[in-house]
Amino acid sequence: QLTMSLNSSTLLNEENSQGPKRNTECLECLELQTPSSFQDNPLQQLKLASQEVLEKAKKSGRSKCPRCSSSRMFYCYPCFVPVETVPTKEIPAVKLPLKIDIIKHPNETDGKSTAVHAKLLAPDDVTIYKYPCIPEYEEKRHEIALIFPGPNSVSVKDIAFHLQKYTKKGVYDNDDDCSREPFLKQAKVEPKEEEKNLNECISSKRSEGTRLKKIIFIDSTWNQTNKIITDERLQGLLQIELKTRKTCFWRHQKGKPDTYLSTIEAIYYFLVDYHQEILKENYKGQYDNLLFFFSFMYTLIKNAKCCAGKE
Repeated sequence: QLTMSLNSSTLLNEENSQGPKRNTECLECLELQTPSSFQDNPLQQLKLASQEVLEKAKKSGRSKCPRCSSSRMFYCYPCFVPVETVPTKEIPAVKLPLKIDIIKHPNETDGKSTAVHAKLLAPDDVTIYKYPCIPEYEEKRHEIALIFPGPNSVSVKDIAFHLQKYTKKGVYDNDDDCSREPFLKQAKVEPKEEEKNLNECISSKRSEGTRLKKIIFIDSTWNQTNKIITDERLQGLLQIELKTRKTCFWRHQKGKPDTYLSTIEAIYYFLVDYHQEILKENYKGQYDNLLFFFSFMYTLIKNAKCCAGKE
């Protein structure tokens, strides 16, 4: 589920069994079509930066990675950098409201993973770890959550409420700044107002103590997640499930519900919900560019399937 191939020629070969001639026809067809050709494209309403740089890179073919010199399409997935034909300055930079850790299964194929999109587009806020090399989260459980479906998972809107039970002991003990000096010593404060001020201060401390600062995502096929999700370092973390979104991923795994998202989709939809439900702000496309590569590949593959007569 959480995989992606970057080589358009390879993708066409995988999807098309009609031989070289048909593949050539498909490539010619691709040159004539644009995203607007598909009115049912669920990603077409995104507010994205110009994808002209990706169109040019597609036409010129594979290029070298500036770090390891490997031949890649669009970007180098082990190095987390774009190739020479895709200048970094032409790729959008997305600023996230919290930090993201992605835990990648060791058997997950680099070239098929969408996790690298997040690192490319939000490099300052995203860190990718290859399991079993992951951080210890025990001391910061009160500010971290794990995106993973399950019987104990909660919705995004309930994050603050459920994080309270993970708050560190003493965050709003009697010796904190709120109650260090008795309110009665302050001039002309009525008892009711005193109680109100104390409650407001405690509420403020509680809010500060339960503020979400980091989200963890697992980058793996769904059949491989058990090894990671049962790791003792992830036990006890608040789990969040995105129940209302449906995947657009072209490698959707058979037998799994369409609410099981690819990694980059999960990150994007979580942030949209977080922005609206937790930050209480109108969403105006601030994180849409996280799907900069994903939406381009979606259109490319959909066009190829259309040309091949599969849709």
